[in-house]
Amino acid sequence: MASIADYYAGKNVLITGATGFMGKVLVEKLLRSCPEVRTLYLLVRPKAGQSMQERVSDMMKCKLFDRVREDNPDFHQKIVPISSELTQPALAISPEDVERLTSCVNIIFHCAATIRFDEPLKHALQLNVIATQQLLSLAQQMHHLQAFIHISTAYANCNRRHIDEIIYPPPVEPKNLLSAPELRRPNTYTYTKALAECVVQRESSKLSIGIIRPSIVGASWQEPFPGWIDNFNGPSGVFIAAGKGILRTMRANNDAVADLIPVDVVINLTLAAGWYTAVHRPKAALVYNCTTGGINPFHWGEIEHHVMSSFKRNPLEQAFRRPNANITSNYLMNQYWILVSHKFPALIYDLYLRLSGQKPQMMRIFNRLHKAIGLLEYFSSQDWEWNSENMSMLMSHLSPEDRKTFNFDVRQLNWPEYIENYCIGTKKYVLNEDMSDIPAARQHLRKLRNIRYTFNTLLLVFIWRVFIARSQMARNIWYFVVSLCFKFLSYFRASSTLTN
Repeated sequence: MASIADYYAGKNVLITGATGFMGKVLVEKLLRSCPEVRTLYLLVRPKAGQSMQERVSDMMKCKLFDRVREDNPDFHQKIVPISSELTQPALAISPEDVERLTSCVNIIFHCAATIRFDEPLKHALQLNVIATQQLLSLAQQMHHLQAFIHISTAYANCNRRHIDEIIYPPPVEPKNLLSAPELRRPNTYTYTKALAECVVQRESSKLSIGIIRPSIVGASWQEPFPGWIDNFNGPSGVFIAAGKGILRTMRANNDAVADLIPVDVVINLTLAAGWYTAVHRPKAALVYNCTTGGINPFHWGEIEHHVMSSFKRNPLEQAFRRPNANITSNYLMNQYWILVSHKFPALIYDLYLRLSGQKPQMMRIFNRLHKAIGLLEYFSSQDWEWNSENMSMLMSHLSPEDRKTFNFDVRQLNWPEYIENYCIGTKKYVLNEDMSDIPAARQHLRKLRNIRYTFNTLLLVFIWRVFIARSQMARNIWYFVVSLCFKFLSYFRASSTLTN
């Protein structure tokens, strides 16, 4: 059987969502590991005053493509942007482009979606469900199409605790979308993704289809280099907020599995699934749960420890406070720490900014942070079990060389090393900070530590002067506590001397 790279040689590939996080990695991996691929057609819409050509050109200048650029400086010649708009009828693809695509495309990777948890339902339905229907209609017109790969989410069926690699009945019939009485999901993203899976399944008798369900997609593990990330979405924004000393508390279950999946694992599985779907042409759509929890679990409490340790070794520049975030599952305790460690310091700092003639901003930053974390609480407070038999089956069909080139075996993932690279990646690629400035950042953390010690000392003196010095009972309690401490220290010294 032909290798994965050999299969993609000479193929024309259509990719939606190519300018997004996962789409970029998919484009880069195809160009680098399948260098004989003929053409990548990218559906792109004009955005923020940029034409589709300008958006694709900016994307290809990204550091992500450095390795491809070294191997083939003319790689951009394989990329053809196609003007498209997912919210418009027939995806707003011109008749000329429709004719071109239907005459030559061999495989489709549908990555485009809105991933905002709080997207208005109508807009989420348009982008995640109706656009998928329209892309499937276009796919059925393609004369040489061999596979249609749809990127879903492992949380599409998060109302279940055990999730098999099957497509479950939809939460509501698609024809009744806008009259549905309730979401039956924690947000519009998971709701519309569940609907999109059903839409895709209904075309599986006419097309060879594969569905990829990644969990929480994070920075790259190995390729094109460790720790690559380009956005604040999901855990990345939380990590950065913790590293900056802004985030001090988060409601989550320390013992719950944090089902992170590196983006390059998802893309390697996606390309392998495209190859398998095209070559074997399964009769029904195959679903691949792309998760880590059941194979190589890592917990939120462990993530907290390693993120804090990493940012203390490799601090971010101009941190607000020293990194020191805590995870708690207790609602009241979390609210207490939000008040003490978030809102109170924000008010003090905004007051300082006002007095110095600057615009207050810290409370606004904390409000945005609390909103983002609130959207994640549902997923950080509980566990799911995902069946991954199809993922294992696909791996068994790969040659030893393909297993190495398109590695999606998460059993090999070393979590502490991955989290370290992830944190460094947020520093280098999201915040664009120079690693040579780490000594200065460490010095800044020492300065913040000294400020904290000074503040705590002044606070203690204030408490003494206001409360303890004016009350005989408070003084008696104070002296009793201090004497106990001295007795404990004396006992500890005596015990150590006897032991020696």
